[in-house]
Amino acid sequence: MLSFMEKEALKTLTGGVSQSGVRDHNERLILTVLQRHGPTAGADVARLTGLSPQTVSIILRKLEKDEILKRGTPLRGKVGKPSVPMELNPEGILSVGMKIGRRSADLLLIDFTGKPRHQLTTTYDYPLPEAVFGFLESGLETLLSREPHKLRDRVCGIGIGTPFELWKWHDLTGIAAKKFSSWRNVNFFSEVAKFSDLPVFVVNDATAACHAEHLYGRGGEYRDYFYFFIGSMIGGGVALNGTVFEGNQGNAGALGAMRTTGPLGESQQLIDVASLHLLEDRLREAGVNPGILWKKPQDWSSIARYVEPWIGTTAQELAKAALSICAVIDFEAIFIDGAFPPDVREELVARVRRYLDNQDKRGLIPPVVEAAEVGENARGIGAASSPIFRQFLLNTNAGLSGM
Repeated sequence: MLSFMEKEALKTLTGGVSQSGVRDHNERLILTVLQRHGPTAGADVARLTGLSPQTVSIILRKLEKDEILKRGTPLRGKVGKPSVPMELNPEGILSVGMKIGRRSADLLLIDFTGKPRHQLTTTYDYPLPEAVFGFLESGLETLLSREPHKLRDRVCGIGIGTPFELWKWHDLTGIAAKKFSSWRNVNFFSEVAKFSDLPVFVVNDATAACHAEHLYGRGGEYRDYFYFFIGSMIGGGVALNGTVFEGNQGNAGALGAMRTTGPLGESQQLIDVASLHLLEDRLREAGVNPGILWKKPQDWSSIARYVEPWIGTTAQELAKAALSICAVIDFEAIFIDGAFPPDVREELVARVRRYLDNQDKRGLIPPVVEAAEVGENARGIGAASSPIFRQFLLNTNAGLSGM
């Protein structure tokens, strides 16, 4: 549940209050400004937040003392003493994130600026609960062991990015299907509490990717946009008024369930025609090991003959879906990202733009189509950002873009 102050923050980021007892809100306000704008002098922080210079000065000193902020490079060239901006201290706050995928899981430790410090990956045929939480338990110990003792206390929580209703995404039978269906009754918080006392935050994996783009990528360039992330299954995210909108059930942007039409006129979902599992199936049919899709670092040059037709089909479906989405909300932009190499993303974006040019757009204002920036690691980074976002930033960036 959002606190009263967080709900108020959804309306605006300005108008912070200076009375005692609400410092936590003002600290989040200032940290959000610095996260969005980078190194900023105290006078500019006061202007952007609407707080008094004295209040800003007190909070900045406190956050610096707590080593959450640090002093930046003095700005020279103006009359008087050089201005010293404040900025996020990358080592001031650390966070762990796990992305549960249908073919692999990633575990990351990121710093306050969203940069991964360490990362572990495991692959599997299907993500069964025992294997996933076993990977998290052993991987958490490994990640923390790579940090000096003084920084381990800086880890603020664990974020888990998981597909919505994970237990439904399988084609297993028999005992294996029963084991997989046990996800329905899994309590993520209880499972993690068996081996860690860190707070846990669970988010839809595609929404997590959208959060990563919003915080650390190009999300700040637009107030309203729709975000596609293509993994084994396609998912999405929604940004409205400068903040990622998760929906009442945390499942906003579930475009994989969007209806489309198959080659014979049959009703299908977008996940059936625009997901990486289709490319995986194509490789398997051709006798090519599909494991190359999930191998890191990614290099798909050896399977280009199979990737090219997949891009063509996926681009057509994304173009149609983009117009359907914009018929409901006139998004300024459509961002596209996925679990594929950057060159595949760029070609996919270019194809979507071309298909959009030839679509019937009567009554619509077509959005710009952009390549997202964070890349194939977006779900893991977004999951890891969730503890930071929930505990140290305001639940919106509205009012900051353009300032």
